[in-house]
Amino acid sequence: MTKIWILSANSGNATLFTADSPTAALTELETFDNPDARVKQIELTSDRPGRSFDSHDDGRHAMEVKVDPKEQEQIRFAKLLVDRLEQGRVANEFGRLVVVAAPAFLGRLRENFNTSLNALLSLEIDKDFTALRAEELRTRLPERL
Repeated sequence: MTKIWILSANSGNATLFTADSPTAALTELETFDNPDARVKQIELTSDRPGRSFDSHDDGRHAMEVKVDPKEQEQIRFAKLLVDRLEQGRVANEFGRLVVVAAPAFLGRLRENFNTSLNALLSLEIDKDFTALRAEELRTRLPERL
């Protein structure tokens, strides 16, 4: 049988589980923590935005931040998780992937999936089950993964 990896994630933490068959119990493989997701946005920035001159006259204005620091931290964490999944795919550590993630964070993960990883994705669930232990999470998933 093909080994299955199950990623349960939100922007603050994630757990990677494995199952030996579609009906097997889950075993915790690895945990990830993103403490920066829990800090206030003001703590992620060091100072006021930079200033720039107008292109037409002598006026100055604050430069706009394209992505706020909290969003940038979520993007970084999603990339870290997808990189780990990609390492497992390249090493043939799993043959199928299940992703259970908070709805907004699931979108961040999808943005980083490549075609090869996407081909192994057998199920996506847009729920935040990160607080559940392996046994509890297994009861929330379909009987056959």
